Amino acid sequence: MGVTNDLVRRIEEHRSNRGDCRTFAGRYYCYDLLYFEEYPNVQTAIYREKEIKLLNRSAKESLIKISNPEFATIKIY
Repeated sequence: MGVTNDLVRRIEEHRSNRGDCRTFAGRYYCYDLLYFEEYPNVQTAIYREKEIKLLNRSAKESLIKISNPEFATIKIY
């Protein structure tokens, strides 16, 4: 989860942290994009991120399944 204005750069940052136990992405190998939303301004994006963080795991999985039913890695490059 997070807000960025450069999704490609952010994914590359996650990938560069693979195996680095000092970072969440590194510890849990979080570098495949399964879901994202776009917003016109950062305030709206942050509000939405907070909403999603309050969801339980099942609700988050349901949200992903709407646009990515196979849970396939999204290629954005």
